[in-house]
Amino acid sequence: MSADLSVELRDRTSSCPPQTGAPGPDTGLPIPQRYWAVAGVWLALIVSVLDYSIANIALPSIARDLGARPVDAIAVVGAFQLGAVISLLPMAALGEILEYRRVFLSGLAVFTLASLICALAHDLPTLVAGRVIQGIGAAGIMSVNGALARFIYPQRLLGAALGSNALIIAAFSAMGPTIASAILQWASWQWLFAINLPIGAVALAMGLRTLPHSPKSPRQLDIVGTVLNVAAFALLSVGVDLLTASSNTGRAAAIVGAGSVAAIALVQRSVRQAQPLVPLDLLQIRLVRLSALTSMTTFAAQTLALVSLPFHFQDGLHFTTVQTGLLMTPWPVGVAVAAPIAGWLADRLPVAILGGCGLLLMFMALLAMWLLPDPANRLMIGVCLGATGVGFGFFQAPNNRALMSSTPLHRSGAAAGLIALSRVTGQMCGTLLLAGVFRVLGQSGTASLGISAILAAVAAALSFARRT
Repeated sequence: MSADLSVELRDRTSSCPPQTGAPGPDTGLPIPQRYWAVAGVWLALIVSVLDYSIANIALPSIARDLGARPVDAIAVVGAFQLGAVISLLPMAALGEILEYRRVFLSGLAVFTLASLICALAHDLPTLVAGRVIQGIGAAGIMSVNGALARFIYPQRLLGAALGSNALIIAAFSAMGPTIASAILQWASWQWLFAINLPIGAVALAMGLRTLPHSPKSPRQLDIVGTVLNVAAFALLSVGVDLLTASSNTGRAAAIVGAGSVAAIALVQRSVRQAQPLVPLDLLQIRLVRLSALTSMTTFAAQTLALVSLPFHFQDGLHFTTVQTGLLMTPWPVGVAVAAPIAGWLADRLPVAILGGCGLLLMFMALLAMWLLPDPANRLMIGVCLGATGVGFGFFQAPNNRALMSSTPLHRSGAAAGLIALSRVTGQMCGTLLLAGVFRVLGQSGTASLGISAILAAVAAALSFARRT
């Protein structure tokens, strides 16, 4: 895509002025309202992050308690991702149509209620159903979070703002394994989901009072496009999962084929629209396109490693649940250390270099973890996972800033949805890859770490390509 079109898309921002009472893109919310709004957003992020990190750590316990195979228990993670991925683009579009705050708060309410379903679940199907609903609610949070940041903060602080969000995410990801380990020592895994209820309620109360208004688009939600979107992502996800899980390849191939047809129809429909559900208009911008690909590949690498390591530690190396939680902690701690620094630097230095160097560090740390001469050396495990987290932290905030700042203001919802979609799609791809590895090689090996390292190297190359 030429630089001229990129400039043209940015200039279109001025054709969509904010409504009365909405903050301007250069000023953000006044203080102290900005601080209260940020606190509400952070609490919403906390519940979704805690839920995701706690669920990963709890998978072995859930599998044992429900009498499920480890490969079937992965559906607890996959169901959440499926619910999110089919909902992200429609939620992003609704954010532009109805206001970002409405979609954010509605998603938070659905997520909190679904947490109650998960907390009361006593069988795998109920838990998986609750996780799908949780994913749909989380999509409301994730799809417009970045768009809200453009109205909460002034433009000059956008990188630092996204870095602060990454810090909150990383900090509570760090506490997630420890919280999960402590709860599992004294209570059943159902209580892991109950922790979302009070936090979600407080976040809702704060958000209702402080989150900013934003411009509304006069267009209507594309119902046909939404149906095609749900069909495409659902069928492709289920079909690919069946290809790795079942010997009935004919049935799986038929489902993948149906999903592909829906995806092609969705893309063809989007090409003819000025503001499509699938943000093809934004993907024409080279920086946006490469940033989305980098994000998807990086999150696939992260998920492949983070979901497989608890099984490796507990089933392969025979560490306890508490030991597993402590060993997993250095990764998010590394992200928490790096994220605010990376966010600050992203407002001053080329994001291609920041992200690329971070992903190179992530690649080298995962490779070192995979090649450890003594796989049970806890000190070296902690060092490798901490370095992996630092590398990931230097990628995330700069990458998100590059994508958000390269799009016009009135397409902030689509840009935020694209960030979330690339993240969840990457996580889903990582989960599906892991399921295939588990079925072929078993759940206690380290092959997934090698694949994760390769994906991190590919992501680094994509990040550096933005420099050219």
